[in-house]
Amino acid sequence: MASEEGVIKIIRNKQVILRDYVSGFPKESDMQVVSSGTIKLKLPEGCEGVLVKNFYLSCDPYMRGRMTKCDPGTRYLDSFNPGSPISGYGVGKVLESGDPKFKEGDLVWGITGWEEYSLITGTATQSLFKIHNTHDVPLSYYTGILGMPGMSAYVGFYEVCSPKKGETVFVSAASGAVGQLVGQFAKLSGCYVVGSAGTKQKVDLLKNKFGFDEAFNYKDEPDLDAALKRYFPEGIDIYFDNVGGKMLDAVLLNMKMNGRIAACGMISQYNLEQPEGVHNLLSLIMKQVHLKGFLVFNYYHLYGKFLERVLPAIKEGKITYVEDVAEGLESAPAALIGLFAGRNVGKQVVVVSRE
Repeated sequence: MASEEGVIKIIRNKQVILRDYVSGFPKESDMQVVSSGTIKLKLPEGCEGVLVKNFYLSCDPYMRGRMTKCDPGTRYLDSFNPGSPISGYGVGKVLESGDPKFKEGDLVWGITGWEEYSLITGTATQSLFKIHNTHDVPLSYYTGILGMPGMSAYVGFYEVCSPKKGETVFVSAASGAVGQLVGQFAKLSGCYVVGSAGTKQKVDLLKNKFGFDEAFNYKDEPDLDAALKRYFPEGIDIYFDNVGGKMLDAVLLNMKMNGRIAACGMISQYNLEQPEGVHNLLSLIMKQVHLKGFLVFNYYHLYGKFLERVLPAIKEGKITYVEDVAEGLESAPAALIGLFAGRNVGKQVVVVSRE
C-alpha cells in the first residue's frame, strides 16, 4: 500500500521480527514476518544516513548468538531487540543518501535490516561497501563469495594460516558459504585439501564441483580421530574450523608440528545450553600449534586486495560458487533456521526483491 504525504511517499515495509530471546535450538516461530509497519521513502531532515531498498539477505550462523540476550559489550555484536527487525548482511540499492560516500542508485552490501526497506544511520553506514563490479558476476554474490563469507575465507586461510604449496589442509562444514571457498583457495595454493560435511550430496559436491581431493560425511564416522588419520596419515598443516566441538578436539590430535588453526566459527556449539569442553589442548603445546580466532570486520581494510585475487579467479572459472536461494522475505525464518539443521546446500540467500 502506498499513499502520499505531500511529496513524501509512505509504503508498507514487510519485516522479519524477533518475537523474544531464544534458548536452545531456534525455531521458525521465534521469528514473525509482519507487514504492519510503514516507512517514508525520504530521509529525515538533516539525516546523514542512507535509505536502502533490499534485494538479497544473507543467512549466517553467527546470527544465532544475537538471538540470545547478553550484556552489552560482552560480544562483538549486540543482541537483537525482541519486537524489532533482525539484521544481517545484505545487498541493496541506495534510494537516497545523506552520506557523501554514497549517492542515489548506488548498489551496496553490508549490514541491513531484514525488511524490504532500511534506513541505515550512524556508525552502521561504516559497514556499507559500494559495489563496483555488477555486470559480470551475480549481484547475490555480494552476500557470499564477494561479501562477508568470502572475506572470512580469505582472511582465515591467507592472513591467519599463511599456506605453503604442498601443505595438507582440512576444512569442516566445507560445503557452506565459507568452507567451499577455503577448499578452492587451498587448491589454488597447491595444497592437498579434505573437507567434511553432513550428507552424501554435500560430500559429492566437495569432490566433484569444488575440487577437494577428498571429503567425508562426519555423521558416518563413529571415530573422528580415526577418520582424520585415514585422510591425513602424516598429519594436518592447516585446519579451517567452522564447527568447533568434537571435530576440533579430534583435529588437535592430528595436527603437524607448527600447524595452524583458523577458528572462524563453531556452529556445533551455538544452540547448546552448556558448551562442550575441548580436551586435547595439550597438543597445542606439544606440537607448537598456532590457533587463532578472528573477526572478519577487523580485516575489511583488505577488501580491495581480496577482490584483486578473487574476481579474476571467478571470471576465469578457477573458483566456482553454489547458492541455496529462498524466494521472498516470508521464507527467511525457515532459511535461517535451516542452517542449524544442515538443510542448505551452499550459501543460503534470501531474495527480497530482484529490483
